[in-house]
Amino acid sequence: MPCCAQARASEPPLYSRPFPEKGVLVPSSQSSHPPPVLAVRAYTATTALGRGRAAQALALRERRGGLRPNDFGEGATARERLDCWIGRVDGLETAALPAEFARWECRNNRLAWLALQQDGLLEAVAALRERHGAARVAVVLGTSTASIGATEEAYTRLTAQERFPDDLARPIVHTPHSLGDFVQHATGLRGPCITVATACSSSAKVFAQAARLIRAGVVDAALVGGVDTLCGSILFGFNSLGLVSSQPCRPFDAERDGLSLGEAGGFALLERDDGGEAALRLCGYGESSDAHHMSSPHPEGVGVLAAMREALARAGVAADEIGYLNLHGTATPANDAVEARAVDALFPGSVHASSTKGWTGHTLGAAGIVESAFALIALEDGLLPGMLNSTRPDAACGAQVRLENDARAIAYAMNNSFGFGGNNCSLVFGKAA
Repeated sequence: MPCCAQARASEPPLYSRPFPEKGVLVPSSQSSHPPPVLAVRAYTATTALGRGRAAQALALRERRGGLRPNDFGEGATARERLDCWIGRVDGLETAALPAEFARWECRNNRLAWLALQQDGLLEAVAALRERHGAARVAVVLGTSTASIGATEEAYTRLTAQERFPDDLARPIVHTPHSLGDFVQHATGLRGPCITVATACSSSAKVFAQAARLIRAGVVDAALVGGVDTLCGSILFGFNSLGLVSSQPCRPFDAERDGLSLGEAGGFALLERDDGGEAALRLCGYGESSDAHHMSSPHPEGVGVLAAMREALARAGVAADEIGYLNLHGTATPANDAVEARAVDALFPGSVHASSTKGWTGHTLGAAGIVESAFALIALEDGLLPGMLNSTRPDAACGAQVRLENDARAIAYAMNNSFGFGGNNCSLVFGKAA
């Protein structure tokens, strides 16, 4: 793995260098302290495309999307629903939690339980627990709304005494930590349990948080991931911002007019890999906060570029070594234009970049883990997805942004996840030679 040269003392800070010479890696001052190599021991994702990574890979390969006209809201009439398309996970209404987990019963935790059961993840967790001890494995999960859908329902069903109904009078499901608390109990892990809630970058930033815990010696491994489910607050909240399209979303398309919302859950297991034998690895991460606006990205992509640079520098990887870049690509006018310009400034045209939200919808706090799974699929299978629904790239797009799928072996893949308030995170994954 190539190493980056150290940033010269005369160079200006990251935030004053929004657009470097195209294709040139600008290293970080932190690159002299590389994090430990972290193995990705297992990973999984459940989305509108299906359950588990095989279902995700098949849908990507067949260019078969999971979006459908909005049918969310039990008992809601068509007139009460937004005119939009959603990425809904089938079976959640009937996927009740086992009796021993009834305390955490809600849509979000049902999806978490469904995702945990895919791809041998629970067995892999058990192996880590046996190897290191339950107290030495952290749980670090991202979510933007947790189980707020249960809270919405509780308020619509207030009793005559203006109290929550008995079946929803469970405080744990009305907190942001509902997901983490449930997963820790469901897996039997007893290490630090952390909830990351930084909007749409949440379940990308969990990788960085876990890496820091492992590097500091607090734990030896971590279960990371994220889950977010559809609810009224999400659908009507994003619509109130004028961000929801009435059509299936079209990332980076010249005529894009907004996003499609989705729900998803996914997990990955990270472990220190001092022997270097792991097939899949977390090589680097970069985080930034441009704090430009509550919901709009910095127009010059300052935070976006800083996060990407940091991830490359920590990984010791040059920009032209990235084989696949999964873009945040929400299909909103502002986000896509800023991200496209930043990518074109930093990466050569040989990099295959795309947004997969045309397949799944924007899964919010789960986007980071789901799209990291897509990056890992690209590394394992050589499947580089293009984009669904998009037909004519925006003028801001460089040669990196691809509409069609490609198939080829790659050594490194990158994932971008950007959230409201300028919470940005980029991850670099690699595979053994």
